[in-house]
Amino acid sequence: MDDPILTIEEREAINSGRWFSSLSPSLRHDILRCAFVKRYKDGDLIAARGDPPEHWIACAKGAVRVSSTAVSGKQVTLTYVEPGIWFGDVAMFDGDRRTHDAYAHGDSTILCVARADFQKILNSHVELYEALMRLQARRIRTLFGLVEDLNTLPLRARLAKQLIHLVRSYGVPNLDDGSQMRIGLQLAQEELAQLLGASRQRVNQELKTMEREGTIRIEPGGLVVLDRAALMRVSEADI
Repeated sequence: MDDPILTIEEREAINSGRWFSSLSPSLRHDILRCAFVKRYKDGDLIAARGDPPEHWIACAKGAVRVSSTAVSGKQVTLTYVEPGIWFGDVAMFDGDRRTHDAYAHGDSTILCVARADFQKILNSHVELYEALMRLQARRIRTLFGLVEDLNTLPLRARLAKQLIHLVRSYGVPNLDDGSQMRIGLQLAQEELAQLLGASRQRVNQELKTMEREGTIRIEPGGLVVLDRAALMRVSEADI
């Protein structure tokens, strides 16, 4: 059964989101007033490719795995939506069907705004148009950066940049040593490889090299970053 109320931690994740926190108090209030909560177990389907655009969505807890299915039938992960991030607004504007599948990655909570309410908020707050344009511009810049990295950076540098991003989004200080950061998002090496456009074997080799160098530690439950400065140096390499 869905719990209609966000927990304190979930509300904080929404309110502290970089984009959402930049909105005026009245706009944030109207969005939250119209929104409703849905909770999912790990692997549950949130939205399917081809679905009509019924909701504007934000992740409040866990993660949302956005994926597509290749011609071979293999599922390919494109990105993970972290807490505080809103998505699905493009379909809200053009009315076209959803282009990708969205699954809960871990036990996850999402906040939904129905399309009719989304339109009402747009009509009441012209500010939202400009805010969404800024959001789309940021996404386009990120996309261009990813394409450029894929064509110009070696896998080692791309992996380091991805690990830095994961630490920023999901980093949890290690209880034994606060300078070490455990990546809270549980990713199999195959899933990490998909994000990088590389094979699992090559990613595994690079991870083991980083572990030998003392930059990370590979554990059964995930990765621990031991030296963020070293990761930064690797991410800036261009050869």
